[in-house]
Amino acid sequence: MKIFRRNILLIGLIAFLSVNATSQNEKSSVTESESKIEKRDKRKKKKVKLPNIDLSHWKVTLPVSNDAGKPVEIEPPEILDFAKMEVAKPYMYIDSTRGAIVFHAKPTNSKTKNTKYTRSELREQIVPGENNVNWTFKQGAYMKGKLSMEATSRDSDGKYHRTIIMQIHGRLTNEQRDLIGADDNNAPPILKIYWDKGKIRVKTKVLKNLNASYEEMLHEDAWGNDKGFNFEQEVGFRKFTLEVKVSDGKMVVVLNKNEYKVYENVHMKKWGIFENYFKAGNYFQTRDEGAYSSVKFYELSVSH
Repeated sequence: MKIFRRNILLIGLIAFLSVNATSQNEKSSVTESESKIEKRDKRKKKKVKLPNIDLSHWKVTLPVSNDAGKPVEIEPPEILDFAKMEVAKPYMYIDSTRGAIVFHAKPTNSKTKNTKYTRSELREQIVPGENNVNWTFKQGAYMKGKLSMEATSRDSDGKYHRTIIMQIHGRLTNEQRDLIGADDNNAPPILKIYWDKGKIRVKTKVLKNLNASYEEMLHEDAWGNDKGFNFEQEVGFRKFTLEVKVSDGKMVVVLNKNEYKVYENVHMKKWGIFENYFKAGNYFQTRDEGAYSSVKFYELSVSH
């Protein structure tokens, strides 16, 4: 009888230990599972990246019209909250996995004056919200960007559509505008940098008549296009850096810190009569139906 009781107690003890061990394993399993989820969530949080771009001195033009039929523009300080603005979301948004601002453009009925193309593009404002304060070559300027072409459509020949990713645009002062009787302050762009079929192409302006007077030089038709320049390196859809350095009578464009194009000539000297401002983003160069492009900017900075 004693032996029987001892066996019963032993069986009970084994059963208790077994249940307790199972319970411990289940708790351990739950704890491990929760730990894995926690670690995964932490990894996800770490992957969130923000672009290194201060928008406090930029306004953006979007390829969508306002109630007056003009392209929507967002100036500082409102542009600092562009990610929350419904009107901006299709055309300017943050890619938090890559740490970039994406500028998306496609042909629409919303076009800026003097062009047939649409844009999702930043315009420099030295004084936030003010277009009348700009800079000259003599004062000097520098812009640097890290960017990539995310995606773009092809034309009927199967070739990628091109877009302008950076510019230096000329601007008439109010006095110059009144002197030549212009109806706005628009002057030609002295620099256009294109993403062109996977390569970087640069275009600038040349004065048609080197003996033109000051007043004659202020007219847009006094300036023609140069032949253009292609950098040797193909950037494709990879990240690349562009630098633009401006000084009195000189302009330098640098690709990936190893290819340079220097403009230092009489045309650059003559250009000194104009004020200027930087532009950066996606100025899409086609009106083909169904066309689109998306340009990513990871970094963008300007100094004077």
